Amino acid sequence: MKAKIVTAEQARGIASAMREEGRKLVFTNGCFDLLHVGHVRYLEAARALGDALLVAINGDESVRGLKGEGRPLNRESDRAEIVAALGCVDHVVIFPELRATALLEKVRPAIYVKGGDYTADSLHAEERNALERIGTEIRILPFEAGHSTSGLLEKMKTLGCE
Repeated sequence: MKAKIVTAEQARGIASAMREEGRKLVFTNGCFDLLHVGHVRYLEAARALGDALLVAINGDESVRGLKGEGRPLNRESDRAEIVAALGCVDHVVIFPELRATALLEKVRPAIYVKGGDYTADSLHAEERNALERIGTEIRILPFEAGHSTSGLLEKMKTLGCE
């Protein structure tokens, strides 16, 4: 599993080699703080779109910036190891920024995937502009209704599991 966890430079090399071979690297990103079946289904569907799947995981500070105090529940290294353990995931990289823009520009994947809670128009403008500039195809996968980390945390609170 640990061999699946790569640096940004290694991810760039993987993507470059795949382009030279005419293979497609699929890229997605997120916090993946509390892995659930919605994540698994989403990642399996993303992997089916290309020849390999690179999952970029927000570092701890960026998760705090995006989700607020008390998050993440799990450290970035633990989240990376858990996601890397999934058979549909080929590579995992941790990035410290709030947005994956710099990593996207470095890696230049063939396909960028987000879940159905996004639309091509609701992607962060900086990321969308970078994707258009590097010629990456944007794919939005259907949202797994009833499966979200926020929903699980809310349910835990109502059950007194804090």
